[in-house]
Amino acid sequence: MRALIVLVLLAVLVMAATCYESHESMESHEYLNPFLNRQRANGFIRDDTGLRAVLQERIRERNKAPQERQREICEDFYLCEQYALNHGYPAAYRHYFGRRRNK
Repeated sequence: MRALIVLVLLAVLVMAATCYESHESMESHEYLNPFLNRQRANGFIRDDTGLRAVLQERIRERNKAPQERQREICEDFYLCEQYALNHGYPAAYRHYFGRRRNK
């Protein structure tokens, strides 16, 4: 009988030691509400259409139209950008960079 009581007490101590809820696990917000709402769940999981859109954007960045390249070149040069405010980007590009290209 004494051995049975000792085994029961030992089992209770082992169970208490392994099933103890620590304070750190209670701090977690997931303890109270383990589920995410749809907006938060969609924030880090992308569907195929989102990946396809990213791929198309990367392709578009590589293959820019000539007018877009000219506008970016003109935006990088301060005088060309100021000229473009009054006369437009095509005229500003021709004014500052058109003559160099023909030589």
